[in-house]
Amino acid sequence: MNKIPLAERLRPTTLDTYLGQEQLIGEGASLRKAIDSGFIPSLILWGPPGVGKTTLANIIANSLKRPFYTLSAINSGVKDIREIINKVKSQGMFGGSNAILFIDEIHRFSKSQQDSLLGAVEKGIITLIGATTENPSFEVIPALLSRSQVYVLEHFTKENLDNLIRKAVKEDTQLSKLSIDVQETEALIKLSGGDARKLLNLLELVISSAGTEKIELNNDLVNKLIKDKTLLYDKSGEQHYDVVSAFIKSIRGSDPNAGLYYLARMIEGGEDAKFIARRLLILASEDIGNANPTALVIATNCFQAVSIIGFPESRIILAQCVTYLACSAKSNASYVAIANAQELVKETGNLPIPLHLRNAPTKLMKELNYGKDYQYSHNHKGNFVDQEFMPEEISGKKLFEPGNNAREVEMRKKLQATWKEKYRY
Repeated sequence: MNKIPLAERLRPTTLDTYLGQEQLIGEGASLRKAIDSGFIPSLILWGPPGVGKTTLANIIANSLKRPFYTLSAINSGVKDIREIINKVKSQGMFGGSNAILFIDEIHRFSKSQQDSLLGAVEKGIITLIGATTENPSFEVIPALLSRSQVYVLEHFTKENLDNLIRKAVKEDTQLSKLSIDVQETEALIKLSGGDARKLLNLLELVISSAGTEKIELNNDLVNKLIKDKTLLYDKSGEQHYDVVSAFIKSIRGSDPNAGLYYLARMIEGGEDAKFIARRLLILASEDIGNANPTALVIATNCFQAVSIIGFPESRIILAQCVTYLACSAKSNASYVAIANAQELVKETGNLPIPLHLRNAPTKLMKELNYGKDYQYSHNHKGNFVDQEFMPEEISGKKLFEPGNNAREVEMRKKLQATWKEKYRY
């Protein structure tokens, strides 16, 4: 019996057989054009697990007929990177020039490991393709990010995954020999969490566990045969996102017990401490904000501390931050305000900056009244003078409304006392 997993047997080898991501590799899409032209820059493929980042890297290398090397950031280091770079150099233009180096989970590489790639990428010795499930703006060093094009891979649709199941049953060399009646696919798709690789692994598990050549594939059969579906914390699958969602909502809802419970679920499941701390950083501004500005300080220090220390001790620092944030006063006023401001910008476009607020570094600009009539606030009583700062077209538009907590009530009073009717809520 063929021991190659179903997911590997069905791995696409061409762009035409690749699943989804039409926004990148469909006809006329940017990445498709680059591949068809025979030239690609270094790439960062950013997307959730199981959407085909590794497969796409392989297809690109095959399409361009380039030498292809692959490393996993989990078990590779600077030495491994240098060995590949030196090997490509030694082969010269006829053997290894412009080889592709694929690094899976590049977000797990340290700064020094990422630095070791820079020279080879700059000189064109290698074309880098990095794959990450984390935002590359946070996890890839700026120098490397500026030399790479970021492409975002999207979650598969339910239709994508349903088609994949039916394709596997119909076309796989082993499954096609069986009598499989695909009646329902919802349970398989739900358990996969949108991860195509996990979906195929689950499908193979169900079929092998059924113990018969005639199978009616439906939700009842799937739920019956996959016993541990509710206990699993898969940090690359559905449970990952469900637990993180429950974690954030518990802290937002001011429940430290639930926050600690979901924190423990993530720690026991092997979650990255920095991933957890990064979510707490976001929450400190999104859900607490100016109701307690110290929350952002605590969350920032938490992120820095766990970055230095690591597990198991980081669990204590994370627990301290979780309980502090959960017990803090809450406000989403800043979150709502910036959303309002961005929406206003989209509606109104680039409105002219009031003349008195413009910079006037040249004589001509001064002659055009740039900066004229601007009043320096610190020259006035209370470091304040009533003047207009918004473009004329949106004068008086309110974007920020302080929340109903002690600190922001004081902010509201201050704004009303200072601006009178302009900030009357």
